[in-house]
Amino acid sequence: MSEAIRPAATLVLLRQGAAGPEVLMGMRGAQAVFMPSKYVFPGGGVDAADHAAGTVAALSDLCRHRLSLYLPDDAPAPDALAAAGLRELAEETGLTLTEGAAHLRFIFRAITPPGRSRRFDARFFLVDAAHVAGDAEDFSAASDELSHLHWIGIGAARALDLPFITEVVLAEVAAMLSGVPDQGVPFFDNSGPVPTFRRLV
Repeated sequence: MSEAIRPAATLVLLRQGAAGPEVLMGMRGAQAVFMPSKYVFPGGGVDAADHAAGTVAALSDLCRHRLSLYLPDDAPAPDALAAAGLRELAEETGLTLTEGAAHLRFIFRAITPPGRSRRFDARFFLVDAAHVAGDAEDFSAASDELSHLHWIGIGAARALDLPFITEVVLAEVAAMLSGVPDQGVPFFDNSGPVPTFRRLV
C-alpha cells in the first residue's frame, strides 16, 4: 500500500534586519513524528476548514496559475493552500497578516520522498514581514508546536539543524534576493518511482 501524500503549505516570512535579510524559524519538538528537533518555517497540512475558507486575496494570478500545475485529481484549490499557510502561521507563531493586496508569493514545491514517517506535497510561500499585523516580535499567542521562534539571518539559518528541503528553500530565497531572474517555481516531484525536478512556469 502506498503512503498517503498530504497537501501542505509553509510560509517563509522575510524581513530586512540590521545585518541583512532575516527569516522567521522555529524548532520542532524532539518527540515530533515528522522532522523532530529540526528548525523549520511555520506550516503544516491542509485541514477540512481550509477548503471552506473562501477566496484568499493574498495570491496573485501568476501564483494561482503555478499552483494549478502538475496536480493530482484531489488537490486542494490555491485558496485552500493559502488559507492553510495563514492558519498555520497564526497557530505556530501567533502572527497574522493584514488584509489586502497579494502578499503570498509561491516560490517552491516539494513532495516528500517515499519511506518517510509522513509524506507531504508542500507549497512554500514567501511573505514580506511588512504585512504582519502588529508586532512581528510578539509570539505570545503561539502554540507550543514550535519552540525557539526567532528571526535569523539567511546565512546563519543555513547553519542550523535543518531538513534538506529547508536548506534548498533558503538557497532559493537567497538567489531571489540576489536578483536571479524568475525562471519558474522549482518543484522536487517525488510522487512517482523516479525523482523528477520540474519548474512551474
